[in-house]
Amino acid sequence: MRLDTKAMRYLTAEDWRTLTAVETGSRNHEVVPTPLIGQISGLRGGVHKSISALAKVGLIARLKNAKYDGYRLTYGGLDYLALNTYRKRKDVYSVGNQIGVGKESDIFVVADEKGVQRVLKIHRLGRISFRTVKANRDYLRNRSSGSWMYMSRLAALKEFTFMTALRENGFPVPEPLAQSRHTIVMSLIDAFPMRQISSVPDPASLYAELISMILRLAQYGLIHGDFNEFNILIKEESSKTQENEKITLTPILIDFPQMVSIDHANAEYYFDRDVNCIKRFFERRFHFTSDENGPHFKDARKLVGKDGSKRLDVSVEASGFSKKMAKELEAYMKEVGVDGDGDPNASRGDEDSEDEGDSEEEDAEEDGAPENSEGPSTKTVGETTKDSAAVASAAPTEILLSTLQIRDET
Repeated sequence: MRLDTKAMRYLTAEDWRTLTAVETGSRNHEVVPTPLIGQISGLRGGVHKSISALAKVGLIARLKNAKYDGYRLTYGGLDYLALNTYRKRKDVYSVGNQIGVGKESDIFVVADEKGVQRVLKIHRLGRISFRTVKANRDYLRNRSSGSWMYMSRLAALKEFTFMTALRENGFPVPEPLAQSRHTIVMSLIDAFPMRQISSVPDPASLYAELISMILRLAQYGLIHGDFNEFNILIKEESSKTQENEKITLTPILIDFPQMVSIDHANAEYYFDRDVNCIKRFFERRFHFTSDENGPHFKDARKLVGKDGSKRLDVSVEASGFSKKMAKELEAYMKEVGVDGDGDPNASRGDEDSEDEGDSEEEDAEEDGAPENSEGPSTKTVGETTKDSAAVASAAPTEILLSTLQIRDET
């Protein structure tokens, strides 16, 4: 999905108040009545001009066959609200290229005022294969919190909270910098996704390090739940000596919405899946098979709290991401087909019951998204390919947020 920020420069303070009012009304209404939008925004009669302006650029949309006149917030509208928050906090100064698209997220390069590149991850739960879960809509309809907007917020909050806890305890993860609504800003890692690497000098050493990371997570009371080549970056560092050049590979772990406690009812299943994903990938890609069986879940359980390790599953709950939130998010992700095994090439769309104009806009957004090739580009360590270099350097075509005509009265 495209992140087109060009329309931000034309939004007035009244437009931002109206957009915020639609977001506020969405907490209790799937379609926010027009009179309520005027009431929340405080604009009353003047709200219609802003509604028209926001609908024209696709930030809000009128739902087809609604029983009353009203509008709903689109992903584009939520994106704008998050970007406006980052702009005010000076977390994001410019928006660059899209460098990744996942089953339930989009990833862009952004930069701060000093030009330091960062990563903006936008969670979009519910857009993948959403039309295939219509039979399960009753599950969502009877839940005030069961919306794509709320669940995408939970996914971002969960990822930011776990990333912060892991980073503070020495795990190799990106530095979490800011979080707003359904988005996260984190440090940009100059590394390659493991799925793009065709060979490494010492597969056994890298395999051992990844298995050690799985066990270390268990020691801190956690299971990643989606530990595979798509969620592991390999950072390549070289050091020269008089005799030769030494290459050091450091795995960086990303993507934490599926992370669960080691006390989870299905913890053994998720642990075994993480281990087997690494085993299969190394056998298939690097033709490496470990001589050792396991590790097994029963062995991982014995490591919990070892050497005074802090139970991060407990501390994360205490920091604000509660068990109730975790259960809601887990149930919703399963309903929309996101449980670590989703198909990145599945059809998209957060709704299909919209008016024709909005449908056309969504089609245009989908056409603008990068297409997935049949197989990822691969590289040999020490050799840079065109595609992998684009991910690593990610030089953005920037749109400056600081130059946009946005007022702070909202």
